[in-house]
Amino acid sequence: MKYNKWTVALAALGVVSLASAAKAEEKASPVLTALSSTTISGYVDTSAEWNFGTGNANLPPYKFGGAGKADGFNLDVVQLRIDKPLDEQDWAAGYRADFWFGPDAKTLGTDSYLGLANLASDFAIRQAYVALRAPIGRGLDFKIGVFDSILGYESVEAGNNPNFTRSYGHSIEPQTHTGLLASYRFCDVLSASVGVADTMGPSINSRSSSTPITLGIPTIGTATVDVGGQKAESYKTYMGSIAITAPDSMGFLAGSTLYGGVANGFSGVARAGGTQASYYVGATVATPLTGLRAGAAFDYLDIHAVNNDTWSLAGYLSFQATEKLSLHGRLEYFKDKQLVPGGNGALFQDLAGGTAPAEVLSVTATVQYDLWKNVISRLELRWDNSLGGNNLFGGPSNPPVATLGALPPNAQNAWMLAANIIYKF
Repeated sequence: MKYNKWTVALAALGVVSLASAAKAEEKASPVLTALSSTTISGYVDTSAEWNFGTGNANLPPYKFGGAGKADGFNLDVVQLRIDKPLDEQDWAAGYRADFWFGPDAKTLGTDSYLGLANLASDFAIRQAYVALRAPIGRGLDFKIGVFDSILGYESVEAGNNPNFTRSYGHSIEPQTHTGLLASYRFCDVLSASVGVADTMGPSINSRSSSTPITLGIPTIGTATVDVGGQKAESYKTYMGSIAITAPDSMGFLAGSTLYGGVANGFSGVARAGGTQASYYVGATVATPLTGLRAGAAFDYLDIHAVNNDTWSLAGYLSFQATEKLSLHGRLEYFKDKQLVPGGNGALFQDLAGGTAPAEVLSVTATVQYDLWKNVISRLELRWDNSLGGNNLFGGPSNPPVATLGALPPNAQNAWMLAANIIYKF
């Protein structure tokens, strides 16, 4: 008798016997039927970084970087995905759960335990939502639960990006939301999404109506942590996006995409009442040259009630030279205005007592060569330069005790060479 693959697996674990399962196999189990359409996938992301010079106290503050990864070998993250995609049925249903393990999981900060990112473990739920479709028009799709932000050129998954390191634009965008997202494709050219969430994220199930609390933490002492704001219970985050895709009739431009989106709500940060808005416009453009694609992204962060001016403009080029070899470049200008004189910006901290905004030019060059099956292997060189003439980078990593806490940057440039190896399964 030919047994269901799930029955064989359970028998191998000693949970059931093949003899007792023989009759059960004659009638399909609803549980096994559901499992048969579930897929398991993921990846293991590793890297090695060399930061030129000495002193890693003030590295470029892009997402998923930092001193913890400088000048050494790293496990970045392990992702395990379990999902059942929507099929073609009118009333289709599915789900998706992305689990993260490793240092990047802590950085993502989706932990729901009071939103204490500095106390988070190396485990995170990146996404976990129920997917539904209603037969309205061409089909209205819903995500209910925790899902990635609808804004941005770059993905939370490093392997889906043209470069290994993230842009500043990506770093000021919201990462995840807990809420409801509806998506609809009007035609092959036009699609749109609208959604409502608890907050701008990323902490799961966070609320804008909670208040700061003081905790007693063993070995650390007391700490006051802002886990919410002073908004009404009904205050929510709202978002929307629109995408326009060039049709086949546009020749070499076919498949090019223009995308725009906005999200507004409570940010989970106490500053300026904790509310902010993120705006994004981006495009991916095909070119007449086979294998060459260009991209552009503009991100603007508006922290309400503060006269800030934080934004990023980035350009991308990707060239598929051969089946295995591809070349990728990113040029970005980032301006991060301090929220108050002598204070901090959205990403850069003012440790030198200045008042000028941080202005950075970042150039990233990446060579990817897929020598092994299912493996992304790439080498990346990144240069960040302070355009304003002020020192934004460097500084002693291990200062004398007498100067502990005073780590002013002492360099206008930051260079980094990184190798990134990702296995996808």
